[in-house]
Amino acid sequence: MSAPASQAELLDAISKTFSNLISDLERVPPELARTASMEGHAAGTMMSPADLVAYLLGWSELVLRWLDRDDRGEVVEFPETGFKWNQLGFLAQKFYADYQHLDWQNLLIRLAAANRRLVEAISSRTNDELYGRPWYGKWTKGRMIQFNTSSPYANARVRIRKWLKAIS
Repeated sequence: MSAPASQAELLDAISKTFSNLISDLERVPPELARTASMEGHAAGTMMSPADLVAYLLGWSELVLRWLDRDDRGEVVEFPETGFKWNQLGFLAQKFYADYQHLDWQNLLIRLAAANRRLVEAISSRTNDELYGRPWYGKWTKGRMIQFNTSSPYANARVRIRKWLKAIS
């Protein structure tokens, strides 16, 4: 799939990748959701399906915070306050911890809610705002959203499908 270049293409990419991902996540046995049995986001670590969802949820909610801060005219710290782009493994571990208190079903519910809020946020923006000018370095707002939503959804689907195959 090529990178989205318009609001409609971005919404379509998010819709398709999220729909496919959530179908696979719903196949995870809840009793195995917290079993750390897949390669983690940081080298040499292991994570559970719940950690994978926490990672996606963390990024989704972070993108929403970026957009909210930008809407209010505030400075957006990329990727997150206290983290640099070369520390994403540590940021992933922060996300795992942030959502550790949620059970499997509530993780999925919260991820779906964050996805709905992202779709609403994207839908309220014009093509020009999303793709008409750089937002972070050379990247447009639409591209930054895509890097942290539909692309990770697709990657997570590959991971979860491999994991589901291994446990069956």
